[in-house]
Amino acid sequence: MYRWLAPLLLTLVAACGPLQADAVGVADGLVEGHISPFDDSPAITNLDPALLRAVRQAARDAAADGVELYLTTAWRSERYQRKLYDEAITKYGSEHEARRYVSTPGQSRHVTGDAVDVGPTDADDWLNRHGRAYGLCQTYANEMWHFELATTPGGDCPPMRADASARR
Repeated sequence: MYRWLAPLLLTLVAACGPLQADAVGVADGLVEGHISPFDDSPAITNLDPALLRAVRQAARDAAADGVELYLTTAWRSERYQRKLYDEAITKYGSEHEARRYVSTPGQSRHVTGDAVDVGPTDADDWLNRHGRAYGLCQTYANEMWHFELATTPGGDCPPMRADASARR
């Protein structure tokens, strides 16, 4: 009766690729490559408002110094964070080792909208030198790109944790 439907479905799957239950998208905070802190995607709009203001001001001031500052990731859904964490377990061979690089969904500051990852490298360097003026601090010694609103503007940044596993 619906013999025409099977070839149509096969054509659609071939064109779109197989459906994946664990696929994440823009609504989960997925960033393809990098994104402007002035974008209006969920990765940006779901950030804590104070963090977003600080990052945007830092980006303006960095640009005035000739440095482009963009984000490689910002807010992420719990589902997206779980996917990253599960991939890290596979990559590093254990939960203990994975936690050095990727926080669990319950521990991630990206899930709460309280962290951003900055790029490119010259922007990381610029923000490491000037970030405390905005309250932005690198919080993990092994991630020069990871920044959080960790002090008051102009205050001193707290000592860095060795890696993400130190946040418990």
